[in-house]
Amino acid sequence: MENIKRMIQDGRTALGIEFGSTRIKAVLVGEDNKPIAAGNHEWENRFENGIWTYSQEDIWTGLQDSYSEMAKDVQEKYGITLTTVGAIGFSAMMHGYLPFDEAGKLLVPFRTWRNTITEEASVKLTKEFGFNIPQRWSIAHLYQAILNREEHVKQIAFLTTLEGYVHWKLTGRKVIGIGEAAGMMPIDPGTRHYSTHMIDTFEGLIAEENFPWKLIDILPEILVAGEEAGRLTQEGAKLLDVSGNLQAGISLCPPEGDAGTGMVATNSVEVRTSNVSAGTSVFAQVVLEGGLKKVHPEIDIVSTPDGNPVAMVHCNNCTSDLNAWINLFEEFTQAFGMKVDKNELYGTLYRKALEGDPDCGGLLAYNYFSGEHITGFEEGRPLFVRNPENHFNLANFMRVHLLTSLGALKTGLDILLKEEGIRIDRMIGHGGLFKTKEVGQKLMAAAVNTPVTVMETAGEGGAWGIAVLASYMIRKQEDESLSSFLNRAVFAGQEGVEIAPHEKDVEGFNIFVKRYAAGLAIERAAVENLI
Repeated sequence: MENIKRMIQDGRTALGIEFGSTRIKAVLVGEDNKPIAAGNHEWENRFENGIWTYSQEDIWTGLQDSYSEMAKDVQEKYGITLTTVGAIGFSAMMHGYLPFDEAGKLLVPFRTWRNTITEEASVKLTKEFGFNIPQRWSIAHLYQAILNREEHVKQIAFLTTLEGYVHWKLTGRKVIGIGEAAGMMPIDPGTRHYSTHMIDTFEGLIAEENFPWKLIDILPEILVAGEEAGRLTQEGAKLLDVSGNLQAGISLCPPEGDAGTGMVATNSVEVRTSNVSAGTSVFAQVVLEGGLKKVHPEIDIVSTPDGNPVAMVHCNNCTSDLNAWINLFEEFTQAFGMKVDKNELYGTLYRKALEGDPDCGGLLAYNYFSGEHITGFEEGRPLFVRNPENHFNLANFMRVHLLTSLGALKTGLDILLKEEGIRIDRMIGHGGLFKTKEVGQKLMAAAVNTPVTVMETAGEGGAWGIAVLASYMIRKQEDESLSSFLNRAVFAGQEGVEIAPHEKDVEGFNIFVKRYAAGLAIERAAVENLI
């Protein structure tokens, strides 16, 4: 306890704050990179005027609340008023669109990764670049706005993503980590900068528009893990800590997306390592030995925080519909006057899924709260379907909703593992789906037919991952790589729990996926007719 108190007082700590889809989390770590305090703020995106968004007010209120809760945790645990930390890092949901004018005014409401409104731009850019440009990428949003003749485009002076925006306001620097940058605009792994060829191609596409800006001038500067990305200004300190206790001058690491922080949190930055993050959305990443044989619209090519190419399968939907069903069961218990802990409810229902038939007894569900680009949907309708003769019981009901949360992901991973022949040495799972011991892990192993490991730190998530990146910046040894730092200073002695796939579960998942693919016409009918 006394050692931790001295560590906090001396500023020998690192703070990570991540803006997740439903929660903003602040994690303070000590010199050993283990969490010593944390704070949370719950928030939700809004669907306004056909756009999934969060307001600027929500961003700053949530940031301040999560920091305040973390500082309160420090006070209550150690009797110390937090006035400084060794380094800070910000992370957020990857991708999205935040365009600002010369005066720093946001020109349109924040367009998040969840929006599937840029199909025309995505298709055209993919063709012109010879490189997959998913709908959620910043460059797709920009080009779609141009195609739509949106008036705000000519006023753009700076384009960034959520963590880039927060970092800018707290430091004055318009920078982004290379992992997040790779989800804005394709990068060249050789130079670790935006692809010159694709920048030039884009400028050629919009030449006739005669905009007063060049693309390279409105994008944030790219930095790699370990580089200093600025210092907390006086104004930034007041914006982060409304109590006024936090001192200015603290170093910040490059802001990163949740893909990069997920890689760090699972020690998956080396070649042939893989991780899967399963929460509101789900994505799997494989650090590549080389390029892919061809362009796949289902596969993103992004980057580790230190610049290695990564193949990513990103799906818009994962646990949202699962959570909705759990909430319904919670209402049921409340109606009977029962007080059931939410975590216990999740655990009980998730474990029940393991008692179900490997193929879910013929049941079918889609978890599409929003559109799903992997399967070609701009909108989604959560859906549950069965035949009268199916094995309709609680175990199969829970199992089908857990399997369908991985259905789109498996569709994309099959391309990597089967078509491209990509080899992986290990897959590490993290995120809410893996909080219940063994359940998500077993089903994920069945989906990919590969052993899946969950570390003790899996529940810490991206906030801890960006805290570790901040720690790396100030604690790395001379010329020490990120992977070496992680192996030495963060994960040494941690083995995690590995679960190998069970043959019957693999067979059952494959049967389910065929049903999932065949039933997409039902989902399409629901989108077109359910109003």
